[in-house]
Amino acid sequence: METVSGPGNWRLSVRRERDGIVILGAVTCDRRAVLPETLFGLPVTALGHHALTPGRPWPRGEEVLVTWGPQTGDWDNRNLEDLALPSSLGRVGDYALLNCGALKTLRLHGGPVFWGGAVLMNCRSLDTLHLTRTGPEQGETLAWFAGELSRELDVTVEGPGGTARLLFPEYTELYEENCPAHHFDYFISGAGYPYHHCFHQKKLNFKDYDALWPGFLSMEHDGETALRLAWYRLRWPMELGAEAETAYLDHLRSRLSEILVWLAGQGDSAGLRFLLDRAEPDRAALSAACARARAREAPALVALLLEEQHRRFPAAASNRFSL
Repeated sequence: METVSGPGNWRLSVRRERDGIVILGAVTCDRRAVLPETLFGLPVTALGHHALTPGRPWPRGEEVLVTWGPQTGDWDNRNLEDLALPSSLGRVGDYALLNCGALKTLRLHGGPVFWGGAVLMNCRSLDTLHLTRTGPEQGETLAWFAGELSRELDVTVEGPGGTARLLFPEYTELYEENCPAHHFDYFISGAGYPYHHCFHQKKLNFKDYDALWPGFLSMEHDGETALRLAWYRLRWPMELGAEAETAYLDHLRSRLSEILVWLAGQGDSAGLRFLLDRAEPDRAALSAACARARAREAPALVALLLEEQHRRFPAAASNRFSL
């Protein structure tokens, strides 16, 4: 087995091809893992069928040990929580991530990738995507994930035009047997279905995404999901139009206490400052956010909120500034 240095700890079985490396099998002991971009001077271009499936028979290929530091924990992809895929990756085989049940976050590039069948089967924790675009062209990766996964997806897109953070709310599909009619009835529930299917020719148009907002609010929806969706678009406003910006901000202003408390719980001082500059919280909203920041033991946040309270309500401000 050949040993090479790399961005993570991996045991690999690979096949060299003319244009790149195919990873036939890969297992890591890291919970946060990064697959190497290159091996033996060649780009990693493909993951084979069942490449990261835990417990599968080990495929025959060239054995490689990739190391970057201490090797702790079990060599078992069942423990893998955060995975970064190579930017040169162009093909992912069938069932490549089957049964990676702890996997929550995928980091990948938005270029053209062929995705095989059932790649994400039993990846029940996967709900966070980080897509990096190196050029102006939008790939089809986001459309593929949105179509494959009906659960809520938290997506960050970084590219030459800036950064966008998008929430795709959850929906469920259900088939019920209709015995008298000898067929199955198909039901969709949840306000997230339009978001997962708002792609045209497998490309996302931000204007179309934002146009779904009034319809989302008119349907039965989770209030916290609506707050986060509006906040993400306002805070990371890639291609955000003025009308949509006003609609999102109006919703946050209508539930200002809740979003301030949530931001305090996240420890997001920059986000709090961003929102305080655009909203007019009352004394009760600021007090609730202060209480949350104190519970989180975040004195910098408490100081920021007390300063805002003193600025807006100087006559009622307390002399007891407890951090």
